[in-house]
Amino acid sequence: MRFSYRLASGGLLLIACRAATIPAQQSTLPCRPERSEGPACRSGALTLADAVSLAQKQGVSAEASREALAAARARDRAFGARLLPQVSIGGMAANYNHAIVPVLQPTGETQFRPQSQNESTMGLTVTQPLPWLGSTLSVGSYLDRVDITGNASSRIYNSKPVVVSLTQDLFKPRTLLWDSRAQELRASLAERQYLESREDLALNTSSAFFDYYAGTVALQNALTNAAVNDTLYTLNKGRFEVGKIGENDLLQSELQLLRARASVDGAKLERDRSESALRRLINVHNADTLAVVPPQDVPTIDADPDVAVREALKNASITEQAMLDSVNARRTETEAKLNNGFGARVQASYGMNQTSNLLGLAYASPLPQQQLQVQVSMPLFQWGGGRADVQAARASEAQVASASRGRREQLVEDARYAALQLTQSQRMLAIAAKADTVAQKRFDVAKARYLIGKIGVSDLYIAQNEKDQALESYVQALRSYWVNYYRLRRVTLYDFAQRSELQ
Repeated sequence: MRFSYRLASGGLLLIACRAATIPAQQSTLPCRPERSEGPACRSGALTLADAVSLAQKQGVSAEASREALAAARARDRAFGARLLPQVSIGGMAANYNHAIVPVLQPTGETQFRPQSQNESTMGLTVTQPLPWLGSTLSVGSYLDRVDITGNASSRIYNSKPVVVSLTQDLFKPRTLLWDSRAQELRASLAERQYLESREDLALNTSSAFFDYYAGTVALQNALTNAAVNDTLYTLNKGRFEVGKIGENDLLQSELQLLRARASVDGAKLERDRSESALRRLINVHNADTLAVVPPQDVPTIDADPDVAVREALKNASITEQAMLDSVNARRTETEAKLNNGFGARVQASYGMNQTSNLLGLAYASPLPQQQLQVQVSMPLFQWGGGRADVQAARASEAQVASASRGRREQLVEDARYAALQLTQSQRMLAIAAKADTVAQKRFDVAKARYLIGKIGVSDLYIAQNEKDQALESYVQALRSYWVNYYRLRRVTLYDFAQRSELQ
């Protein structure tokens, strides 16, 4: 059976109706109050699913999340592209120098002569980084031209058709390899954070949706109570005039009417405030009254705490963040060790070169060219600075490990209790629906008995207050269910209704 509600005679009436066959985990709980009048029952009313969809599609927060994800994806593509061979062309258009320079004479002596010289260079280079080796391989082709003017003018070309070079650091951190590991984790982290931001928005929207719905129901109930109390006050004035009730009962009836009218003003203000908050989230600002209707069916979710914990640990961004923090901490420690110890750099190149006064001959019969350079460095006295750097890096790594462990334990706790809270919310919603039905029926009976003079006015108002409290409790129970439903999705990034991970 499925239960639905509608407002009638100032309260809720329970109507039983047969539900369609659905899977066990999709059985339904008591569903929404359906009002016979008011904005929520007009065509085009906004459902919870509609509100969440609008917020995730056109909300300001959703747009910011999408842009953040687009930026992260673009940075990841840029990083990956830079790991591919890089082709560049460059040179020096002019390097002019006019000065008195030493010139070697044929006799062997050196004389100082005024000279004007201009050098122009151009080169094409293909560079390939090798992250696992921490080295850089490049292949290039270069041309150099020197023009000398003055007493001994000349022009000479120096060509290097092909030069293969390798630069290798020894006993130094492989920076690009660490960057690659960190970037891979950052890309995955950005994807998960985007999903979490969507679920954060869904959670906030569901909360705002039911705040507005609760305000709408409260206003409708306040208006109904005001009308009922106005009728009762008019009736009691007539009874007082004929001596059937005392002045105290009349004053109590008048006080209840004044309170009911004040409640209408408070309910209007709260309804307008919650409507503004919902409009801001879904980014809808038209002049029409925003009509909302809660979900018709409330699925019964089998939220296993163990499954919630498993999915949270697998899907939450906290896991990726912990791995990224660990990589950065280990990188810092490695750099502290290697940068404060012995290091070396090897630069080797092999290619062909030639020189000539004519451009064409500068490429004819090139001669081999080899170059090898080895640089070494070894700090001798650092006054304990290097050791302190390593100690600081190790302490930071321990701090990161402790913080990650704490966040992991918090995630496990949040996932477990989110599942338990959803299960409890399902039970509380069923109880609240039944209590609302009983309270409404009790008020109807009390009102009928009061009209025939069987009970006093105090008993009637007690029944009315209990009816109002039961209605409020039901709406809050409905709100609690859906808020807890979206909170569980947020913590685990897992849809328990569909039994699938969120995408």
